[in-house]
Amino acid sequence: GVEVSMKRFVHAAIAALALTPSAARAQQLPARLDSAVRRIFDSGAYAPQRFGPARWADGGNSYLTLEPSSAVNGYDFVEYDAATGARSVKVPATELVPAGAKQPLVPQDYAFSADGHELLIFTNTRRVWRENTRGDYWVLDLATKALHQVGGPRVPESRLMYAKFSPDGSRVAYVLYGDLYVEPAAGGPATRLTHDATATLVNGMSDWVYEEEFGLRDGFRWAPDGRSIAFWQFDMSGVRDYLMLNVTDSLYPFTVPVQYPVAGTTNSAVRVGVVPAAGGKVTWIRLPGDPRNNYVPFMEWAPGGQGQLLIQHMNRAQNRDAVVLADAATGDVHPVFTESDSAWVDLVDDVHWLPGGKAFLWPSERDGWRHIYEVPRDGGPQRLLTPGGYDVVSVAAVDDAAGWLYVIASPENATQRYLYRVSLAHPGAPQRLSPADQPGSHSYDFSPNAHWAFHTYSTFDSPPVMDLVRFPDGTPARTLVTNDRLRAAVADAVRMPVQFLKVPLADGATLDGYMIRPSDFDPNKRYPVLVNVYGEPAAQTVMDRWGGSTMLWHRMLADQGYLVVSFDNRGTPAPKGRAWRKIVYGSIGPLASQEQAEAVLAFARSHPYADSARIAIWGWSGGGTNTLNAMFRYPDVYQLGMAVAPVPDQRLYDTIYQERYMGTPQENPEGYRRGSAINFAGGLKGKLLIVHGTGDDNVHWAGTARLVNRLIALDKQFDFEVYPNRTHCICEGEGTTLQLFSTLTRYLTTNLPPTP
Repeated sequence: GVEVSMKRFVHAAIAALALTPSAARAQQLPARLDSAVRRIFDSGAYAPQRFGPARWADGGNSYLTLEPSSAVNGYDFVEYDAATGARSVKVPATELVPAGAKQPLVPQDYAFSADGHELLIFTNTRRVWRENTRGDYWVLDLATKALHQVGGPRVPESRLMYAKFSPDGSRVAYVLYGDLYVEPAAGGPATRLTHDATATLVNGMSDWVYEEEFGLRDGFRWAPDGRSIAFWQFDMSGVRDYLMLNVTDSLYPFTVPVQYPVAGTTNSAVRVGVVPAAGGKVTWIRLPGDPRNNYVPFMEWAPGGQGQLLIQHMNRAQNRDAVVLADAATGDVHPVFTESDSAWVDLVDDVHWLPGGKAFLWPSERDGWRHIYEVPRDGGPQRLLTPGGYDVVSVAAVDDAAGWLYVIASPENATQRYLYRVSLAHPGAPQRLSPADQPGSHSYDFSPNAHWAFHTYSTFDSPPVMDLVRFPDGTPARTLVTNDRLRAAVADAVRMPVQFLKVPLADGATLDGYMIRPSDFDPNKRYPVLVNVYGEPAAQTVMDRWGGSTMLWHRMLADQGYLVVSFDNRGTPAPKGRAWRKIVYGSIGPLASQEQAEAVLAFARSHPYADSARIAIWGWSGGGTNTLNAMFRYPDVYQLGMAVAPVPDQRLYDTIYQERYMGTPQENPEGYRRGSAINFAGGLKGKLLIVHGTGDDNVHWAGTARLVNRLIALDKQFDFEVYPNRTHCICEGEGTTLQLFSTLTRYLTTNLPPTP
């Protein structure tokens, strides 16, 4: 009857489509575009030169790298003298072959004991939350060549976490199934230090949201004297499981639970304990307040042998960070000072103590700029070390002996980064050390003694170069990475240099931007515009540094006949002062989308070859969110959008990130409503592609599913690409990255072609 007739009609239609050349071609990129995308994402043609990974050794007088062994299929530990470049093999791969094995261990991380007599190797790793933080650990005695597995044969494969030597190298501590253990470094029975781990309570490790938003993974610290261990305990019993569904990896679907606190819901209860390394009673640090509504994002042993811990205790709103010293023996807490802000305060995850342990360095925005202060341990008056109207981006190093503070900053250009130094004894104007003839972005990995650094330099148009530089003057000693092969490979792609922009807004603010033009650019033509957006407090897009594969993809699109542009709206973390960054407090979303729309229109007005009737926008994560905001709130500005892994509803994102900038949904319901793109979906007019991975444990695809339902209810047409079980990077599985960028390329060039 009707059902049979309908089936025949569908089958006939499918057959007809299969035989139609134009329909078949619509599923594939044209050959030249396909070849270009494959060259960027699948050929290895643009792979950068690798160095290391390198580690400083001998206090900073030498460094170690892993290099392929000529004897076996493995890696040698190779040491280089920083001053002379003399090379020596410190640990050959032949010494890393376990008894009964044919191949050496492949180090994925490692550490030498403080006395240099033993090597701890992390291998065979597995992902826990976002990173590979569990695996197998092995200890090699460099004198006897004895190699044994930490935990012994009783430990299941790839289950140990965060193993590290005691300060004297005699023991190794680690986490197993949420409890802390200590055993002799030479092997032997382990002592279990904690005994209460469950599926929802863990010691010495963190929960999902602390790892993602505070960068806390390794959750314990050896005392300097090796007699005790301080550790975090997470009680996740109040945090609901977020259930992701895996439908591809077994005959029947199964759920993947992640304890994930969405904004406004219950957090883990977190506390800090100190336990004797030989085993015994735990002393709990008596931090005030509800442990579920305060955060403990930082803890370390204070120097000086006084048995004290320096702890940051932050309120849930993250606008007050109480820095305290805790007595490890009694658990008593003594305040040092409190950092506060009417918006939010940033976590300080690297505290440098000055000689003698009587003071430490601390960044603060209290005067409107991010500056570095000297903070006395006893809570006395603080001293400003970096005066002036500029932001310190980060502390690069401190040379205690010579009295220099090295910082990364860029007072004149927020798209660039340079190294400066200031005197600790006589603070004043910063002195630039990055070479004057190298405008762009510089980063430095300093040795512990601050006498040497690995210096990496790049620009938007030129790949990174790395050299070894000597301090205090920053003179180059030798080049470590030239990237000559990559430079030759991209020569054609970067023939047309990027153009950086200053875009004025109506209220007087000026946004940084960039424009990539076609290699055969003709100012008499009219080009469609593709905007690359992020726009949230976590990152800038307009940076004068090498952008890798995504930047090369943007250049490829430009060569097809597009102007590719990007703008950093207010609220992004540019070094332009506190007011610039924190103007968005309580209202993430509306200002970013407004300024993005205003910026692209201002750009089009001042560049007559930009076609203001053909504007596209795309972004990932926060950029995907702002792509939705652009398409829904400013439908007459943008004709096409591609939103990858967006957050359409802010109520569904995690507590720490979302509440930092918005407060809780209970406190700020109107802010959440106005900030969430899903509530403005009715404005959609143009072409919209939404992309998400169903295994995204960070930005859950449930938000995208809700948006899809909303668009269906509104009878809005859109396109949807789902990647089964892929996480936030949408990178797992053979061919995934290539296929994704092929899809984005096809969607743009088909629906907003470079010629009208």
